[in-house]
Amino acid sequence: MSSAPFTHALRLSQLSPRRPNPVDLSPDDEARARIAAALDLTAPPEVRLTGTITAAPNDAWLLEGRLTARVQQACVVTLAPVRTDIDEPVRRLYSPYASPPEGDEVEMPDDEIEPLGPTIDAGAVLVEALALALPPYPRREDAELPEGASDPDDEGDDAARRPFQGLADLLGRKDN
Repeated sequence: MSSAPFTHALRLSQLSPRRPNPVDLSPDDEARARIAAALDLTAPPEVRLTGTITAAPNDAWLLEGRLTARVQQACVVTLAPVRTDIDEPVRRLYSPYASPPEGDEVEMPDDEIEPLGPTIDAGAVLVEALALALPPYPRREDAELPEGASDPDDEGDDAARRPFQGLADLLGRKDN
């Protein structure tokens, strides 16, 4: 069993190379709960991936579609629920000439090109596209920072924006 929260593998041998192959994924309640847990959402998301998989030049396959979702995350200020609607295009090119990354840190030349195996996992694409589309710092419109807290967007306090100024002063002294 896979550790991914949602998978939907499509065998290449069952895809038609002559016409577009439709993809329409809406995870069930259990899968939505696993996705919520994996992505640190406060409620299971309403998520859907629609599109097509078509044969592409050089023995490649192209998945193009649209991810639509409604997610709920905790506000970074108040921890109150914040709902966000997502509508993002999705595009992945699966090439037999792309190799999987090796090592801990790898620079990928193109984030849309994936290595081609015997299957294309449209469910993993759904989860990855959702993770990339989530707001990194969800915040309610009426959320305000408590008194005394500094807002990183506030440019009024120069000392708050330069936390290492004291360190620079210490390093400038020559007390041997």
